[in-house]
This record gives sequence, structure tokens and C-alpha cells, in this order.
Amino acid sequence: MFIERSLLESIQKSLTRFPVVGLIGCRQVGKTTLARVLTSSLHKDAIYLDLELPSDMVKLEEPELYLAPLHDRLVIIDEIQRMPTLFPVLRALVDQDRRPSRFLILGSASPSLVRQASESLAGRIIYHELMPFGLQEVGQDNLERLWVRGGLPESYLAEDELRSFEWRQAFITTYLERDIPGMGLRISFSRLRRFWTMLAHMHGALWNASKIAASLGLTAPSVRHYLDILEDTFIIRQLQPYYANLRKRIVKAPKVYMRDSGILLALLGISNRDALLSNPILGSSWEGFILEELVKSYPENNFFYFRTHGGAEIDILMQKRTGELWAIEVKYSLRPRPSKGFYNSIKELKCQKAFVIYPGKQRFNVADNIEAFPVEKTQFLCQSP
Repeated sequence: MFIERSLLESIQKSLTRFPVVGLIGCRQVGKTTLARVLTSSLHKDAIYLDLELPSDMVKLEEPELYLAPLHDRLVIIDEIQRMPTLFPVLRALVDQDRRPSRFLILGSASPSLVRQASESLAGRIIYHELMPFGLQEVGQDNLERLWVRGGLPESYLAEDELRSFEWRQAFITTYLERDIPGMGLRISFSRLRRFWTMLAHMHGALWNASKIAASLGLTAPSVRHYLDILEDTFIIRQLQPYYANLRKRIVKAPKVYMRDSGILLALLGISNRDALLSNPILGSSWEGFILEELVKSYPENNFFYFRTHGGAEIDILMQKRTGELWAIEVKYSLRPRPSKGFYNSIKELKCQKAFVIYPGKQRFNVADNIEAFPVEKTQFLCQSP
């Protein structure tokens, strides 16, 4: 079964405008598959190099010697974070022949990948992040499957729930045992596993470095470093607070979410829908799932949360390019009712629009200027009148 990625068209356009296009995202998200789709349709003579293969690493021992004769072909370099010394060479080759579609570089687990490439290829590269499958790609009828299995292709497309769950468990182990050491990060498997599991239990909660550090017997800077690793490798998302010029005490710690709902449930040992519906993580899991759907649908917007010590709160605050603020509350209920804190926050921030996203089918007003909005229509939220 093949699911067309919504990012495909954007990457095709970028290849016609930039000499280097970077495709980043977590492991197993489908970067290599997407690159092969591109080459099969538009660049049939492309050269593909996988830096996890020793034979391809050997080809690039003298990178200029190997790549220079390929100036008229697209060269795809997968897992480029394994050879950061390539970036200055790519810059030199691009400057010799600055035409579009010279290089497509793929990268996953490297905190320094974007920084290194940006420094060497400034003005020559554009990035696209490939995220796990979204509802827009798999279809509205598959909402619960996507929520429970997550959007990593092999998990989502597995034959049944058990195989999907086993694949995700293996993904977690591989990430901890191979990917982290492969980045040169010396962190014990057991300690990072406990930290990751602790974050899963805190999904959607405020970050508290001191509390987590005390639980793990570490320092606050150490757990902050662990958190940065998981964020830089596309595993977690930190939702930052929105600072408003109000005479209120604003909560300033970020909220932390596991980006893929399937990985979250695997860390918690939840293997199917029934187990999820009876678990206390239900509400926060749904909130994180909605957050990711919004980010996938509207990557050009900024996302925050808002909370005061007095109880005013907005689950997700979407700031549009125009500066408009749209308030979003998330409810797993067919009778969504916004909280009093939501009402108060809308007034304080002077939000232009407000919604409660819920799992039903109909749009309707739940209060003045607050609309209940079905999750399956999230991609049409910004078209709302």
C-alpha cells in the first residue's frame, strides 16, 4: 500500500529553484521512500548514496573526485549526518556550477545537521521536514488507526495492531541502542530509556527539570541535555508559552509532548484502542495528536500555549503570519464545552477566533465566537469563515 505524501509537491518545486534541498525528519518516517518516488518520476538518472553502506562511504573517501563529474545529475545522499565533512565540498561544487537539483540530502538523527549544513550552504539550501503520516494523507476514515498506531509508515501500515506495536517497541530499542551512540552521544541505554518513559507519563505536562533530575539521580542540566537530544532528533516537541503584556503571572515553562502518538503509546505499553480509552493518558494523548495535526496542516504558523497562575488557559494558541491569535481548546468528547479559563484567556489576549476541536462530525457554535470543530476537518480550520 502506497500513501502519497503531501510534501512531495513542495520538494519538487524546491528542486527547480535551489541547488541543494534538505529533507529532514525522524528515522523511519519515509525520507528514503519519498526520495525514490522523486527519482522515479522526475530524475530517473539520479545517483543514490546511502552512507550507512560501507560501499557508498568508500565512494566518498575522495568526495570531490567522485561528485565533480556528476554535475549534470541529481545526487541523493542519505544519512548525511554520518559524514559532516561533505558540507564544505558540496558548497564548493555548487559554487562552481550553481544550477537547481544538484543535491538532495537526507538526514535524521543528528542535533548538529541543520546547523552544519546552514553554516556551509547558506543561501544555497532549503529545508523540508517530513513528518509522520497525517490525517490529510491517510484519510478521515482512518483517524483512530492513525492515533493509536502513530504515523510512522511501517507502524501505520502493519498487518494488525500487534505487529504495529511490536514494530514500535523495536524502533524504540534501536533508537536507544544504535542511533544515539551513532551520533557520538555517550548516554547509557537504561538511563535514557527511563527518561524517555518518564516523559511519556508526563506527556502534555509542564517541563520540570528539577523534579525529573531528582527522580533519575541526575543534575538539571543533564536532563535538559537529554531533552534537547530528543527534540533535535524529532522525537519530542516543546510547546513554548505565549508571553503577553498582561498584569498577570504567566506560566513560563514549556509543555512537552511526544510527537508521534504511536511511540507514546508503545512507551506506556498501550497496544490498542480499548487499552487507550481506559487509560488516564487518554486526554493528553488526544491533545498531543491534535497539536501535531495542526502543525502538519499549518507549518507556516507559530504555536504556543497560554496559562496564568490564576487559572486562565488555552491548550493551543495559533499565531498566524498576520499576527492574529486563534485560541484552540482540545476535548475528547462529543459534547465539547470550553472551560472558564478558556473564556477568560480569549478575552485577555483579544483572540480573533476560538475553537474547540473534538472527535465529532458537525460544526456548531458552543458559545459566542467559539465554534466546535471536527478533528477530521482540521486542515480546513483556516478556511473557517
